[in-house]
Amino acid sequence: MKGQAVPPTKQYVKYVPVGYVESHSMAVGYLFWLIGFTGAHRFYFGKPVSGAIWFFTFGLLGVGWLIDLFLIPSMNREAAEQFFPGRTDYNIAWILLVFFGLFGVHRFYEGKIFTGLLFLLTGGLMGVGYVYDVLTMNDQISDRNRSTVREFSHYQMAW
Repeated sequence: MKGQAVPPTKQYVKYVPVGYVESHSMAVGYLFWLIGFTGAHRFYFGKPVSGAIWFFTFGLLGVGWLIDLFLIPSMNREAAEQFFPGRTDYNIAWILLVFFGLFGVHRFYEGKIFTGLLFLLTGGLMGVGYVYDVLTMNDQISDRNRSTVREFSHYQMAW
């Protein structure tokens, strides 16, 4: 295996054990929980189905929203195991999406200049693109982080 690039494993990303670097911040999760009756914290932690349920039922009429106050640490752990950390930060991308998503600022941050301009000129494709990004943001970032590691893996040296 000498001289060949070693692909990253689930346990190591940039030689840092998983669990040391979290993909999502619990503080941002709690910030989104404050508006949790919209399901924002569930979308953030990669749970789009329950996020949609929270959105349409106002956090299960507030009961689910209160219970989620205690479930956020476990949602954070699950997100850390499910999504690939890397150069594109989930926290920054989600904050940009929530506050400036209709203008495509999060897409510029992700390096998607063309669709960022498209969002800017069309109001997030009249909201449809914004909804799509809310539902798929974590997977988009995880794929991008994974591909970035693959692109630069040929620079790694076997010791």
